[in-house]
Amino acid sequence: MKKFFPIYVRVPLLFGIFFILVEWLAGGSSDKPAFIEHPIVLILLALFLFALIAVEIVASATNKVLEKLMTPEERAEKAREESLPLSQAPWVKKLMSKMTRSKGIEEEHNLLLDHDYDGIKELNNELPPWWVGLFYATIIFAVIYLLRFEVFGGDSQVMEFEKEMAHAKEQVEEYKKNAPDMLTAEQAVFLTDPADLAVGKTLFDTNCAVCHKADGGGAIGPNLTDDHWILGGGMMHIFNTISEGGRPGKGMVPWKSTFKPSEIEKIASYVITLNGTVPAEAKAPEGDIIWSKADLDKGEDEASTNEAEQVDVNQADDSSDN
Repeated sequence: MKKFFPIYVRVPLLFGIFFILVEWLAGGSSDKPAFIEHPIVLILLALFLFALIAVEIVASATNKVLEKLMTPEERAEKAREESLPLSQAPWVKKLMSKMTRSKGIEEEHNLLLDHDYDGIKELNNELPPWWVGLFYATIIFAVIYLLRFEVFGGDSQVMEFEKEMAHAKEQVEEYKKNAPDMLTAEQAVFLTDPADLAVGKTLFDTNCAVCHKADGGGAIGPNLTDDHWILGGGMMHIFNTISEGGRPGKGMVPWKSTFKPSEIEKIASYVITLNGTVPAEAKAPEGDIIWSKADLDKGEDEASTNEAEQVDVNQADDSSDN
């Protein structure tokens, strides 16, 4: 046995099995293993490793003493057994004998049945214990399976899949609520932190000022400092306009492939801070008054409702004019 599993294999293997067992029983979190969360586990592992090495040392010393006490014939027999291939090793033969209960040729006369078919005789061999055990295991499994799913109404594979998918969907939605780069226009909020507004100003000056001017007074693009908005004001509409672009053919290009949602939220917040300022050469107002910075004082829900109602009114007016 030790020929096939030397000490440098036995010790790591046994320690690894013990380590996995202790981790499973101690129940460490997904972030940290149990031996870090619970120091007693580390002590237990260290003691087991020490005991394992001590046992191997004692066993090795004992074997050396026994070898010295052996007669030459016993040493020769031991050497012969150690030189045998694995299939002929005594412990393998003993294991196979227990697993199969096979009989030697010399015992066949005890197994012969009375049946004789033209000189062909039959042996009454026992079924191998491993096969019988496996057969009984399948029966036990079938009974448990029947009770679990047919009597007590356990979840089928389809039901388990649907539950897992629903749970995964809930986790994704929960993650989206807090993930800064998975924001939607409806989730965007006005940021007041000076650091966020500074980032928004930097991005605006680098990418937006060429069309809207650095002070927001408007050039090719519309004036961002008044209360008139072509595609709607407020965080939701400004975020959506930056992300999806302006009017087809003559409006602003979509920036969603350039900026992350969290960056668009910062730019939109900075744009809102420009509302009410007085640029040097402001462009004439364009669009309708459907939102002003004062709406922020009403709360996000009320402001969004007012925006939606005003947009509906404007669309109705445009339809009547046509």
